[in-house]
Amino acid sequence: MSELHATPIEQLRLDNVHAFYGESHILHGIDMKVNRGELVTLLGRNGAGRSTILKSIMGMVGRRTGSIMVNGRETTRLPAFRIPRLGAGYCPEERGIFASLDVEENLLLPPTVRSGGMSLDEIYAMFPNLYERRRSQGTRLSGGEQQMLAMGRILRTGANLLLLDEITEGLAPVIVQKLAEVLVKLKERGLTIILVEQNFRFAAPLADRHYLIEHGRIAEEISAAELPGKMDLLHRQLGV
Repeated sequence: MSELHATPIEQLRLDNVHAFYGESHILHGIDMKVNRGELVTLLGRNGAGRSTILKSIMGMVGRRTGSIMVNGRETTRLPAFRIPRLGAGYCPEERGIFASLDVEENLLLPPTVRSGGMSLDEIYAMFPNLYERRRSQGTRLSGGEQQMLAMGRILRTGANLLLLDEITEGLAPVIVQKLAEVLVKLKERGLTIILVEQNFRFAAPLADRHYLIEHGRIAEEISAAELPGKMDLLHRQLGV
Protein backbone atom coordinates (compact mmCIF):
# COMPACT_ATOMS: atom_id res chain seq x y z
CA MET A 1 0.00 0.00 0.00
CA SER A 2 1.43 3.39 -0.89
CA GLU A 3 1.96 5.91 1.86
CA LEU A 4 -0.52 8.22 0.18
CA HIS A 5 -3.30 5.72 0.75
CA ALA A 6 -2.17 4.47 4.14
CA THR A 7 -4.72 4.42 6.94
CA PRO A 8 -4.35 7.58 9.06
CA ILE A 9 -2.75 6.98 12.44
CA GLU A 10 -4.81 8.48 15.23
CA GLN A 11 -2.55 10.46 17.54
CA LEU A 12 -5.07 12.11 19.84
CA ARG A 13 -8.65 11.29 20.76
CA LEU A 14 -10.92 13.02 23.26
CA ASP A 15 -14.21 11.31 24.14
CA ASN A 16 -16.81 13.10 26.28
CA VAL A 17 -14.18 15.20 28.05
CA HIS A 18 -15.38 17.47 30.85
CA ALA A 19 -12.95 19.75 32.68
CA PHE A 20 -13.28 21.67 35.93
CA TYR A 21 -11.36 24.37 37.78
CA GLY A 22 -12.64 24.01 41.32
CA GLU A 23 -16.43 24.30 41.06
CA SER A 24 -16.28 25.87 37.58
CA HIS A 25 -17.34 23.45 34.83
CA ILE A 26 -15.41 24.64 31.72
CA LEU A 27 -15.57 21.84 29.12
CA HIS A 28 -18.86 20.07 28.48
CA GLY A 29 -18.36 16.81 26.61
CA ILE A 30 -15.58 17.48 24.07
CA ASP A 31 -15.22 14.84 21.33
CA MET A 32 -12.38 15.28 18.85
CA LYS A 33 -9.63 13.32 17.16
CA VAL A 34 -6.44 14.34 15.41
CA ASN A 35 -4.40 12.11 13.11
CA ARG A 36 -0.64 12.05 12.81
CA GLY A 37 0.67 14.85 10.62
CA GLU A 38 -2.49 16.96 10.81
CA LEU A 39 -2.62 20.61 11.76
CA VAL A 40 -5.90 21.37 13.50
CA THR A 41 -7.04 24.71 14.88
CA LEU A 42 -9.32 25.44 17.81
CA LEU A 43 -11.28 28.57 16.93
CA GLY A 44 -13.56 30.57 19.20
CA ARG A 45 -13.93 33.68 21.25
CA ASN A 46 -11.90 34.31 24.41
CA GLY A 47 -13.33 32.23 27.24
CA ALA A 48 -14.80 29.59 24.91
CA GLY A 49 -12.60 26.87 26.43
CA ARG A 50 -9.95 26.47 23.74
CA SER A 51 -6.92 26.81 26.05
CA THR A 52 -8.62 24.55 28.59
CA ILE A 53 -8.75 21.80 25.95
CA LEU A 54 -4.94 22.00 25.62
CA LYS A 55 -4.48 22.08 29.39
CA SER A 56 -6.83 19.12 29.79
CA ILE A 57 -4.74 17.09 27.33
CA MET A 58 -1.67 17.92 29.44
CA GLY A 59 -3.40 17.13 32.76
CA MET A 60 -3.16 20.75 33.90
CA VAL A 61 -6.75 21.33 35.01
CA GLY A 62 -8.29 20.76 38.42
CA ARG A 63 -10.31 17.73 37.34
CA ARG A 64 -11.13 16.04 34.05
CA THR A 65 -13.46 13.20 33.17
CA GLY A 66 -14.00 11.20 30.01
CA SER A 67 -11.21 9.71 27.91
CA ILE A 68 -8.07 11.36 26.51
CA MET A 69 -5.87 9.08 24.39
CA VAL A 70 -2.38 10.35 23.48
CA ASN A 71 -0.45 8.15 21.03
CA GLY A 72 -2.69 5.22 21.95
CA ARG A 73 -2.40 5.60 25.71
CA GLU A 74 -5.22 6.59 28.07
CA THR A 75 -4.01 9.58 30.09
CA THR A 76 -6.85 10.74 32.34
CA ARG A 77 -5.45 8.86 35.34
CA LEU A 78 -1.80 9.68 34.64
CA PRO A 79 0.02 12.38 36.60
CA ALA A 80 0.75 15.44 34.46
CA PHE A 81 4.53 14.89 34.42
CA ARG A 82 4.09 11.57 32.58
CA ILE A 83 2.11 12.98 29.65
CA PRO A 84 5.08 14.63 27.86
CA ARG A 85 6.74 11.20 27.81
CA LEU A 86 3.92 10.06 25.52
CA GLY A 87 4.90 12.73 22.99
CA ALA A 88 2.74 15.74 23.88
CA GLY A 89 4.48 19.11 24.07
CA TYR A 90 2.69 22.24 25.31
CA CYS A 91 3.63 25.81 24.45
CA PRO A 92 1.60 28.05 26.80
CA GLU A 93 0.47 31.54 25.90
CA GLU A 94 2.82 33.03 28.53
CA ARG A 95 5.80 31.12 26.98
CA GLY A 96 7.59 30.41 30.29
CA ILE A 97 11.06 31.58 29.27
CA PHE A 98 13.67 31.54 32.07
CA ALA A 99 14.75 35.17 32.12
CA SER A 100 18.08 34.63 33.90
CA LEU A 101 19.26 31.98 31.38
CA ASP A 102 20.52 32.63 27.88
CA VAL A 103 18.88 31.16 24.79
CA GLU A 104 21.06 28.07 24.62
CA GLU A 105 20.67 27.36 28.34
CA ASN A 106 16.88 27.64 27.92
CA LEU A 107 17.01 25.16 25.04
CA LEU A 108 19.17 22.70 26.96
CA LEU A 109 17.17 22.86 30.19
CA PRO A 110 14.15 20.62 29.40
CA PRO A 111 14.98 16.91 29.51
CA THR A 112 14.72 14.83 26.36
CA VAL A 113 11.68 12.73 27.18
CA ARG A 114 11.48 10.70 23.96
CA SER A 115 13.78 9.77 21.11
CA GLY A 116 13.53 11.80 17.91
CA GLY A 117 13.96 15.25 19.41
CA MET A 118 15.64 17.90 17.30
CA SER A 119 19.29 18.70 17.91
CA LEU A 120 20.42 22.21 18.73
CA ASP A 121 21.78 22.53 15.19
CA GLU A 122 18.38 21.58 13.73
CA ILE A 123 16.61 24.09 15.95
CA TYR A 124 19.06 26.83 15.03
CA ALA A 125 18.58 25.98 11.35
CA MET A 126 14.82 26.36 11.77
CA PHE A 127 15.13 29.53 13.87
CA PRO A 128 18.26 31.42 12.70
CA ASN A 129 17.35 34.31 15.04
CA LEU A 130 17.94 32.02 18.02
CA TYR A 131 21.42 31.11 16.81
CA GLU A 132 22.29 34.79 16.51
CA ARG A 133 20.93 35.44 20.02
CA ARG A 134 22.11 32.19 21.62
CA ARG A 135 24.12 34.03 24.30
CA SER A 136 21.41 36.59 25.04
CA GLN A 137 19.40 36.39 28.25
CA GLY A 138 15.71 35.57 28.02
CA THR A 139 14.78 39.07 29.17
CA ARG A 140 16.62 40.61 26.20
CA LEU A 141 14.66 38.73 23.53
CA SER A 142 11.85 40.25 21.52
CA GLY A 143 8.37 38.71 21.79
CA GLY A 144 8.91 36.86 18.52
CA GLU A 145 12.27 35.49 19.63
CA GLN A 146 10.74 34.35 22.93
CA GLN A 147 8.04 32.52 20.98
CA MET A 148 10.61 30.82 18.78
CA LEU A 149 12.55 29.80 21.90
CA ALA A 150 9.43 28.37 23.56
CA MET A 151 8.72 26.28 20.45
CA GLY A 152 12.37 25.24 20.13
CA ARG A 153 12.39 23.88 23.68
CA ILE A 154 9.45 21.61 22.90
CA LEU A 155 11.03 20.34 19.68
CA ARG A 156 14.20 19.35 21.53
CA THR A 157 12.28 17.12 23.95
CA GLY A 158 11.11 14.71 21.23
CA ALA A 159 7.44 15.75 21.29
CA ASN A 160 5.49 14.73 18.17
CA LEU A 161 2.15 16.27 19.22
CA LEU A 162 2.52 20.04 19.61
CA LEU A 163 -0.11 22.02 21.52
CA LEU A 164 0.43 25.70 20.69
CA ASP A 165 -1.55 28.39 22.48
CA GLU A 166 -1.84 31.81 20.76
CA ILE A 167 1.66 31.76 19.35
CA THR A 168 1.15 34.87 17.16
CA GLU A 169 -0.42 37.14 19.76
CA GLY A 170 1.19 40.59 19.80
CA LEU A 171 3.82 39.72 17.19
CA ALA A 172 4.83 41.74 14.13
CA PRO A 173 3.51 40.48 10.76
CA VAL A 174 7.01 39.52 9.57
CA ILE A 175 7.44 37.27 12.62
CA VAL A 176 3.97 35.79 12.15
CA GLN A 177 4.93 34.90 8.58
CA LYS A 178 8.12 33.23 9.85
CA LEU A 179 6.10 31.14 12.33
CA ALA A 180 3.76 30.07 9.51
CA GLU A 181 6.79 28.85 7.54
CA VAL A 182 8.04 26.94 10.59
CA LEU A 183 4.66 25.21 11.05
CA VAL A 184 4.70 24.11 7.41
CA LYS A 185 8.19 22.61 7.92
CA LEU A 186 7.08 20.83 11.09
CA LYS A 187 4.11 19.33 9.27
CA GLU A 188 6.46 18.15 6.53
CA ARG A 189 8.46 16.35 9.22
CA GLY A 190 5.29 14.49 10.21
CA LEU A 191 4.60 16.35 13.45
CA THR A 192 1.02 16.86 14.60
CA ILE A 193 -0.05 20.35 15.64
CA ILE A 194 -3.06 21.70 17.52
CA LEU A 195 -3.23 25.46 17.32
CA VAL A 196 -5.32 27.76 19.52
CA GLU A 197 -5.32 30.93 17.47
CA GLN A 198 -7.17 34.25 17.29
CA ASN A 199 -5.43 35.23 14.05
CA PHE A 200 -7.67 33.41 11.61
CA ARG A 201 -5.82 34.72 8.55
CA PHE A 202 -2.67 33.09 9.91
CA ALA A 203 -4.35 29.79 10.79
CA ALA A 204 -6.71 29.23 7.86
CA PRO A 205 -4.17 28.46 5.10
CA LEU A 206 -2.20 26.11 7.36
CA ALA A 207 -4.94 23.93 8.83
CA ASP A 208 -6.37 20.63 7.65
CA ARG A 209 -9.40 21.06 9.92
CA HIS A 210 -10.92 23.58 12.30
CA TYR A 211 -12.95 22.98 15.45
CA LEU A 212 -15.20 25.89 16.40
CA ILE A 213 -15.51 25.99 20.20
CA GLU A 214 -18.41 27.70 21.98
CA HIS A 215 -19.13 27.63 25.71
CA GLY A 216 -16.93 24.59 26.30
CA ARG A 217 -18.48 22.57 23.47
CA ILE A 218 -17.59 21.84 19.85
CA ALA A 219 -20.11 23.77 17.79
CA GLU A 220 -18.76 22.80 14.38
CA GLU A 221 -15.99 20.80 12.71
CA ILE A 222 -14.87 22.34 9.41
CA SER A 223 -12.45 20.77 6.94
CA ALA A 224 -10.16 22.90 4.78
CA ALA A 225 -12.32 22.02 1.77
CA GLU A 226 -15.50 23.17 3.57
CA LEU A 227 -13.99 26.43 4.77
CA PRO A 228 -15.07 28.72 1.88
CA GLY A 229 -18.70 27.75 2.43
CA LYS A 230 -18.48 28.34 6.18
CA MET A 231 -17.02 31.84 6.16
CA ASP A 232 -20.36 33.50 6.95
CA LEU A 233 -20.66 31.30 10.05
CA LEU A 234 -17.12 32.18 11.13
CA HIS A 235 -17.73 35.87 10.54
CA ARG A 236 -20.73 35.71 12.86
CA GLN A 237 -19.00 33.63 15.52
CA LEU A 238 -15.51 35.12 15.46
CA GLY A 239 -15.85 38.49 13.80
CA VAL A 240 -13.11 37.52 11.31
